[in-house]
Amino acid sequence: MSRIIARAAIRGAHTYVQRAEKELHEAIEAYGPQKRIGFPNTAYYLPLILAFTGIEVKTLEDAQRALGVAKSLLPPVPEERLWLPYLGAALDAGVATLIAQEIIEALKYLRGEEPKGIWLGFTDDAILRTQGIKLVDGRMPGFAACVGALPTVEEAVELARALQERNILVFMASHTRGVSMAEQLAEAGIEMNWDTFLVPYGKDTSAAVHALNFAARAAMTFGGIKPGDLEAARKILLYNKERVHAFVLALGADFDPTENGGQLLTDEKYATAAGAINFGFPVIADVPIPQILPRGICTYEHVVSGIPRDQLVAKACEVRGLKIKVSKIPIPVPYGAGFEGERVRKENLYVEFGGKYTQAFELLLARPMAEVEDGKVQLIGPDIDQAKEGEAMPLGVIVEVAGRNLKPDFEPVLERRIHHFISCINGVMHIGQRDIPWIRISKEAFQKGFRLKHYGTVLIHKFKEDFGAIVDKVQVTVITDPEEVEKRLKEAREVYRQRDARVMGMTDEDVDVFYSCTLCQSYAPNHVCVVTPERLGLCGAYTWLDCAASHEMDPHGPNQPIKKGEVLDPVLGQWQGVNEFVKQASRGNVERVSMYSILQDPQTSCGCFECIVAVLPEANGVMIVNREYLGETPIGMTFSTMAGQIGGGVQMPGFLGIGKLYITSKKFISAEGGIKRLVWMPKELLEEIRPRLEARLAEIGEPELIEKIATEEQAKTIDELLAHLERTKHPALEMEPLV
Repeated sequence: MSRIIARAAIRGAHTYVQRAEKELHEAIEAYGPQKRIGFPNTAYYLPLILAFTGIEVKTLEDAQRALGVAKSLLPPVPEERLWLPYLGAALDAGVATLIAQEIIEALKYLRGEEPKGIWLGFTDDAILRTQGIKLVDGRMPGFAACVGALPTVEEAVELARALQERNILVFMASHTRGVSMAEQLAEAGIEMNWDTFLVPYGKDTSAAVHALNFAARAAMTFGGIKPGDLEAARKILLYNKERVHAFVLALGADFDPTENGGQLLTDEKYATAAGAINFGFPVIADVPIPQILPRGICTYEHVVSGIPRDQLVAKACEVRGLKIKVSKIPIPVPYGAGFEGERVRKENLYVEFGGKYTQAFELLLARPMAEVEDGKVQLIGPDIDQAKEGEAMPLGVIVEVAGRNLKPDFEPVLERRIHHFISCINGVMHIGQRDIPWIRISKEAFQKGFRLKHYGTVLIHKFKEDFGAIVDKVQVTVITDPEEVEKRLKEAREVYRQRDARVMGMTDEDVDVFYSCTLCQSYAPNHVCVVTPERLGLCGAYTWLDCAASHEMDPHGPNQPIKKGEVLDPVLGQWQGVNEFVKQASRGNVERVSMYSILQDPQTSCGCFECIVAVLPEANGVMIVNREYLGETPIGMTFSTMAGQIGGGVQMPGFLGIGKLYITSKKFISAEGGIKRLVWMPKELLEEIRPRLEARLAEIGEPELIEKIATEEQAKTIDELLAHLERTKHPALEMEPLV
């Protein structure tokens, strides 16, 4: 290893450990050793410390113990003339650095100095799980930890766009000579948040630790690795090397090359880089720092430097071993999943459609081959260049597709992809579907030449690219003429009604095959979702029809047909064929699965679930909590705490990860009595599903039950919940005992 990097990394580690020791001492003097410390909304305490040491840091005294481990790892600073031919000492210094940095960042929250303004700080567990589905289904192939800044705002924007176009999540921390990349993007008016794949952690270099504790929690959350010993720490690091495809971009020089002995970066940055290399995350720099080219901890090179800025992203992908296919669509603005959550604010609005302002709809129809002119985009009505700035226009989008292997049942599956395809256009905001879309086009996109023909171009390109196995031809009609929109809208609503009747009528008994979904096995190797007509995937993103379409497109992909076979137990929902498939797909870790039970052989959970169902024995019922809810629940645990126990592909009787739509399914824990067991859920979730829940309860003759289900407004503890259930005479109290 370069003696310059080793010496600087070890010096930086000493600096961080000394700083953490000083700040920790001051905190103990001010608050006492039993003062609680931690990051918000996580079940992993201080995650990196938990991952490396197994120490659950709950108090300042616990943090002292963790810092003791960091001090024990600190090697002495080598003499200038000493050459270190190995990575060991610097890697130990890197771990010590990360432990110290995590304590430093946690103390900010204790002192009320948590990040503000553009800075997002620590990523809570709910966001981690929300992003999990993007990690496992390929939408987010990896992440870049950008440390420092670019010479100009324009170059910072170019780098961010290049990463977004490749769907790479961008974490930003630290600064170069007082300027950070995040500040440069803010100056350019670039929206930064989790939805846009641009996440500014903090201006201090120590804030980079949040990128690495995100990675550590990915291993514990999705990989099912339980921390506590050195073997667990090794597994967590290997998991990240093999499954979390991240890299560090070291941007800009902190010192003039003629000063500071020719060292271009601070000791603190070298120490942080050494910490990242422990995870198998290589460092790619745009300045000529010393390189570490031999392979070892990282898949390929460890440190590569002096890369021209316009080649940084390509080189980083090469060094990390990422194979990324970038969509090159002939439109005048960038395109990629990194723009999917972009918002167009009113001050940046050029024109909008739908929402509460105008009529709008989107419809996809399967047609015979002869009726579709491939590649045709037709506009009926004025284009946006004839609109006034800020104006709202009506919009109808009709996508007609044809294919020899295309089935009418795939229409709604394909139609739902319109939202995703359009959302990925830089400068275009898309919300909703069917007859409730809301689309905004920004001034910047309009000025760059984006027009409605490009709307059609994107849809044609993406449907053929992503669904080439079943879609041979695509044509798009875009309508802005008010009378024509109104006429076609009536026709579209009739199509929606017929589809709903067809799909909603499907039951598990109607089909001979279910489908697997093993997308999450890239992160949770033992987990297998079994998707049925009446039970969608627990991430909420994949229905039985989605999986059927996916299998048609990719017969060897993650959605495989499962022949149900002999019925073993119709009440529990067990079939011979399903059990055999699950045992094989889980590598023998799961032998049986009950599709309708939460207590006996329940389905496993990966970590991407939208909600958790948990049995409350005292109430003879179950509660449901969604990942967006951050408060305590009657079981005495938050969502994050429960999720940390049931994720990673394990069967946990009494707990179940589910998608929101499953709550109102007829098969919802039907082995235990179904929806009448539901006694508590957060108010936000209740209101979100209220229309469907009211319909389901009316169907079973219990319409008044919705008012008997408690929320946090009526009960936060089990005693308060029991009082509410007694007062409202909830039917769960009279049902057969659950346990």
